[in-house]
Amino acid sequence: MSDLKAAISKKDEELLKQLGYKQEFKRAFTPLELFGVSFSLIGLLPSIASVLLYALPYGGPVAMVWGWVVASLFLLCVALAMAELGSAAPTSGGLYYWTYSFASPRWRNVLCWLVGYANTIGCVGGIASIDWGCAVQIAAAASIGSGQTYVATQAQTYGIYIAVLLSHGAVCCLATAVLARIQSLYIMINIFLCFAVIIALPAATPKEYMNTASYALGNFTNLEGWPNGFAFILSFLAPLWTICSFDSAVHISEEASNAATAVPWAIVSPVVIAGILGAAINVALAFCMGTDVDYLLSSPIGQPMAQIFFNSFGQNGTLALWAFVVIAQYTMGTSMVLAASRQSFAFSRDGALPFSSVLYRINKHTGTPVNTVWFVVTLAALMGALSFAGTQAISAVFAISVTALYIAYVIPISSRFVFENDFKPGPFHLGVFSFPVALVAVLFMLFMVVIFFFPSNPTTDVTTMNYSVVVLGGVLVLSLVWYYFPVYGGVHWFTGPVPNIDTDRDGDSGDSVEKKGLGAAAVEAVA
Repeated sequence: MSDLKAAISKKDEELLKQLGYKQEFKRAFTPLELFGVSFSLIGLLPSIASVLLYALPYGGPVAMVWGWVVASLFLLCVALAMAELGSAAPTSGGLYYWTYSFASPRWRNVLCWLVGYANTIGCVGGIASIDWGCAVQIAAAASIGSGQTYVATQAQTYGIYIAVLLSHGAVCCLATAVLARIQSLYIMINIFLCFAVIIALPAATPKEYMNTASYALGNFTNLEGWPNGFAFILSFLAPLWTICSFDSAVHISEEASNAATAVPWAIVSPVVIAGILGAAINVALAFCMGTDVDYLLSSPIGQPMAQIFFNSFGQNGTLALWAFVVIAQYTMGTSMVLAASRQSFAFSRDGALPFSSVLYRINKHTGTPVNTVWFVVTLAALMGALSFAGTQAISAVFAISVTALYIAYVIPISSRFVFENDFKPGPFHLGVFSFPVALVAVLFMLFMVVIFFFPSNPTTDVTTMNYSVVVLGGVLVLSLVWYYFPVYGGVHWFTGPVPNIDTDRDGDSGDSVEKKGLGAAAVEAVA
């Protein structure tokens, strides 16, 4: 066994060297634990709880059930397209590394730059939306415990949010081995919650709240004023936010064993499992939520799923189950900070982020990038302050975490086929299905990016507009301004991913990432 581990470790290091980087992290994540990061980041039940209010007003039960099913099929295409790239080049840089490798010399630098910043803001948006959801869930628990007499103010919810963020920062500063071992616990918590709701909720729900099959699977409730078809598409924010961050496993690939095989399966398998279990959870909720959708959205608890649980389990039962929901949501935040910090570490390794010389450091005691952990936590704290601008502003954070990542996904997937390159597939490859799957994934993501820039209802004003286009557009525009800035801009010095290995001994010190190509095919993964 030790010989096998040594062989796998050697091939992982050889593959990383082919990609231009030296081994800086400990490869402490087994394939199961890497799956645990992706699956806990999806955090199925707590995620559905966080975004149920984005599905209910845009179609009610139909949006919950059938919206989930339809969106999951498209999301599987995105996961498969990403998995191919992750298998070919499993490096923490991931998306922007792939973009540089595939794009033409004329466009690779600026596209790589854009992808890196879109990925960064998407990851930070993911942290902010997950931890905001956790804060709302904690406030809902307080409301349930007080007999619904306590209603958290915006400032109190933000205070809870900051506390959750700081604790996540502290956890993610721990050694890699500690972070890897707790993934098994995360998997068990999430699986337990899924089956607890699927089985226990229908059994405990009083008859007055039980719905007929025709209502649960066929009722369409549109509360926002958009045409029904468009409202149904807007409800996709729920499944798309839940099953997102496909790149999380990629950003931890330099800490994973047998990365070329483990990474693609850690991308695809959670999506398949989440699609199936998520559909079952939504069906259970649709049958057990009653028919008063307005009350679920406006109840004093402030959380639709918590209100459904309260109707079915009562105060004590809801508090017991809700405690596990909060714990599972908390684990999601841990996984997101972990992935985001590794992405920022990789981007700063190539000098693209402000203060890269400070961010690109490994703590000698923990062996983790502590500086980038606190960097992404700080940015998430600032993004969370949008909550003081109103509920639509914080809703924009949820949209940003999807749209920014989709922009970062579309460019490398498209570049593989649009530009001439020497793509070498890894162990995970779709063969003749690569292009059609990628085409479906890209068209779907582009379509949804546009859709998520629309406001929640057709009659909007300053307080109810969708701020995601302002925040995301502002970040991307500023990143381009910095790139093209006279004398000091990235156009004068940024050359994409910078190899950090000493290759002089091999006589190829001038090798760039372009010359090295994608090396998974050159270094066969150990099965």
